[in-house]
Amino acid sequence: MPRTVPPWEIKRELHVKAEDETDPKYGHTPAERPAKDYIRYGAINLDKPSGPTSHEVAAWTKKLLKLQVIGHGGTLEA
Repeated sequence: MPRTVPPWEIKRELHVKAEDETDPKYGHTPAERPAKDYIRYGAINLDKPSGPTSHEVAAWTKKLLKLQVIGHGGTLEA
């Protein structure tokens, strides 16, 4: 039976079909993106403590970050 090669022993090459630059008017690279954009367009991964409801935590987060709109996906209950 032939030996199976583990993934770390497989030689891999990166093939780039084309390189281009994005116009700054369409946004920033992740390294240059301001925190304001992360808050406006991003998501927060929150480990909710037991006790407060998901609606309370969403309201607190909205107040702390001074946001107009906030929501949560699904239940945050453990």
